[in-house]
Amino acid sequence: MKEQILIVEDQFVEAEYLRLLLEQAGYGITGIARSVLQAQEMIRDKKPDFVLLDIFLKGKQTGIDLAKLLAVDNIPFVYLSANSNEEVLNAAKATQPYGFLVKPFREKDLLVALEIARYRHAHSLEARYRKETEVRKLLKTIVSETATWTEKLLRIATALQSFIPFDFLAVGFDNIRDPFFKGRCFLRTGFDEYQMIGLHELATITGKSMEVLMALQPPNPVEEMAAFYNGVAFHNICRQPSLRKLFADTFQLHSHLEMPIKLMDRKPFSFCLFSRRPDAYTAEQVEQFERIQFSLMQTIENLMQEEIDEAARSLQRETKTTGRTKTEEGFEGIVGKSHLLLNVFDHISQVAPTDTSVLILGESGTGKEKIANCIHNLSSRKEKPFVKLNCAALPATLIESELFGHEKGAFTGALDKRIGKFERADKGTLFLDEVGEMPLELQVKLLRVLQEKEIERVGGRDTIKVDVRIIAATNKNLEKEVAEGRFRLDLYYRLNIFPVILPALRDRREDIPALAYYFMNQYSHKAGKKLSGISENVLRKMMAYNWPGNIRELEHLIERSVLLTKGTVIEDMLLPTVEKKSGIADGEDAAMKTIVENERDYIISVLKKCNGRIWGPGAAAEILNINPSTLKSKMKKLGIKKEYIK
Repeated sequence: MKEQILIVEDQFVEAEYLRLLLEQAGYGITGIARSVLQAQEMIRDKKPDFVLLDIFLKGKQTGIDLAKLLAVDNIPFVYLSANSNEEVLNAAKATQPYGFLVKPFREKDLLVALEIARYRHAHSLEARYRKETEVRKLLKTIVSETATWTEKLLRIATALQSFIPFDFLAVGFDNIRDPFFKGRCFLRTGFDEYQMIGLHELATITGKSMEVLMALQPPNPVEEMAAFYNGVAFHNICRQPSLRKLFADTFQLHSHLEMPIKLMDRKPFSFCLFSRRPDAYTAEQVEQFERIQFSLMQTIENLMQEEIDEAARSLQRETKTTGRTKTEEGFEGIVGKSHLLLNVFDHISQVAPTDTSVLILGESGTGKEKIANCIHNLSSRKEKPFVKLNCAALPATLIESELFGHEKGAFTGALDKRIGKFERADKGTLFLDEVGEMPLELQVKLLRVLQEKEIERVGGRDTIKVDVRIIAATNKNLEKEVAEGRFRLDLYYRLNIFPVILPALRDRREDIPALAYYFMNQYSHKAGKKLSGISENVLRKMMAYNWPGNIRELEHLIERSVLLTKGTVIEDMLLPTVEKKSGIADGEDAAMKTIVENERDYIISVLKKCNGRIWGPGAAAEILNINPSTLKSKMKKLGIKKEYIK
């Protein structure tokens, strides 16, 4: 059966030209609409498989307005436009189109764009349903595993993490007054690491009594249906004292998705996902969650029927949940556990196994090439070539030859035949670094290669088929480059299928100490020195600095400091003056606590709550989920004495 296409174009000649091209290519046409209202009527009469959509139409409403409605009905669409500025591009991008054609275009460009749109639409549906099936299967296996209630909840949490990412998850926190309350929270502390937080641990962390926590629980469930709240909406629902507000304030959370389920005994039991990003959740994710709701309900009911003495077994089992697992393989050389970096890991894990093009965005020095390496190493192409080209490092006249190769005698100086990067990367991955620097005339040729999967060497006549996955990177704002005419809109959409945005180092300051020690160990070993640490004064200076050069600047400064250090500890570092506009105050205000200081303060606070008791039920070791002897070792290492506990 022919695929049916609706054309939404108010220019008669262009609309008829499109109709002829599509009919000759074997497509069916459901109609030609001149306005959004006319398009809506045609869609009600006959739902098309695809929509070709001009942005600027007759009437008050634009193609972008119609695109929002198409997205709700899950109808894929491709934009057609000759006009683009940054504001229009941002609005169009927000609707998540399946392609973008810039007028004028060739017949082949149109057909290829539709092929790509068909692939992306089918792939997105297939990937979504595949993930839902995987989660359902995993939920079934969790029930039969030999483990405690808490361990099984953790398994459910990790299954949900791959489905809908979160930084904090509260499970079953619907009735904390119930004497058989089994709710747990999971705070993400690493790629596959979570801190388990029960009611007692929550009281310790927040400094609230059990009575106060119970008073924060509303008498009836807050939500009857699945819902999500981002940014301002989330903070609006957190104005009044509540457990949600407590979670948000304690763990710096800015968005929330809640899935209430009803168990057989009609007791409420909710999965509450929270993220530190203000725009983490969507209506599509709510729908995804609803489709696995029944599987979740069955899993929780089965787990609740098991009679497990959780308190007696938790000390033996729960400490196992904090170790790293093999799922972190492939991220070697990337240091940190900030929520922004973990979000990047999530995106890499999702896209790496596919052949989808990836666009890595971020400031200079944020590690874009390392991320590209990770994507290739985690893909099915990891045994094949990984070829790199820095588009900013070569003159415009040489980039074409570097990419596509040339025949002998193709131009002055072409003394031999040269194989280009595309041919070298066949069956593998091609990394185009600083793609925003590519000249416009070469952007056209690159776009055609990406669409048609074939190249011609400079000076050659034969076409050569290539199978190459593209990973591109840039520190430029490509949307601004498009708006100012320096980057083609259709190439931007072809590369921007799956963007990965790397955070600046100043936005993930909590990773600075770990990065500093990583580079210190690396360069001290290379220099043949035995360095054991970095002074607190240097760490404070690093935390206060704004790092305009990001990780690359930090690495170079650590390397220099290693070479200049005469003792075993880095006591000084020559940093540029911290500007006031960095948002970090001078002096004591800039002295942000290190990870070690935070750990020390936390252990002291727990010990104070337990009146200094280390062993036994309700003692510090139990609350911290570590062995008592391990706790004693930590206290000795951190210099925690009995007088600090009083």
